[in-house]
Amino acid sequence: MSQNRNDKLLIWTLRTCAIIGPSGCGKSSFLLSLNRLSEMVPGCSITGSIKIGEIDVFDPNIDIPSLRLAVGMIFQKPNPFPLSIWDNIALPLKEHGLVNKNDLNYAVEKVLNEVGLWNEVKDRLKTSALTLSGGQQQRLCIARTLALKPQVLLLDEPCSSLDPLSSSVVEDLILNLRGKYTILIVTHNLSQARRIADYIAFFWVQDDAGKLIEYGPTEQVFTKPENDLTKAYINGVRG
Repeated sequence: MSQNRNDKLLIWTLRTCAIIGPSGCGKSSFLLSLNRLSEMVPGCSITGSIKIGEIDVFDPNIDIPSLRLAVGMIFQKPNPFPLSIWDNIALPLKEHGLVNKNDLNYAVEKVLNEVGLWNEVKDRLKTSALTLSGGQQQRLCIARTLALKPQVLLLDEPCSSLDPLSSSVVEDLILNLRGKYTILIVTHNLSQARRIADYIAFFWVQDDAGKLIEYGPTEQVFTKPENDLTKAYINGVRG
């Protein structure tokens, strides 16, 4: 990858793809492989290749920190730093060279506005991020990722640990980000997948391994699936 972070990682389709399927079929493992976080899983090995734009993710010469800047990850459980709300956004920016206080303040406000948090936290930016509700923490984690200007967002069941109201707020945020980023989201909520995704990827376990069974436009997969397994899963017969 180029030394200039992500200038060769050209994502030309700003679409949202929901990855669905039963537990244990490889959805999260696939997601982790896209920015090589899989290498942090003990015993994990990967063969084959993955390309994002012009880049082979597993090229031995790739700059992994640059890859992870371009391909940001949001986890199932919110993981804010045990720091202030302001520092949760500012610290990663400082690590990547932004040190001017006015520039940092502008960047923090801009990205918190983008995730709809600014008006909720603007008067307590110096309080601990751990005092926020679960939904607010998840939006803060999304803001922290967006501050580093990724091209791709990977979301691994970002609503699964949230109450229904907080889940709805995060889902609305994902809808607002649609068309601005390439988004891959793992979800067990089929209704959610249908609401937010342009495309659906359906995974299943075959021969003791996760496998992509079907991929296509959302309405096609939900109304006229090509594979019997997909049809059974969508209709609640298998899964």
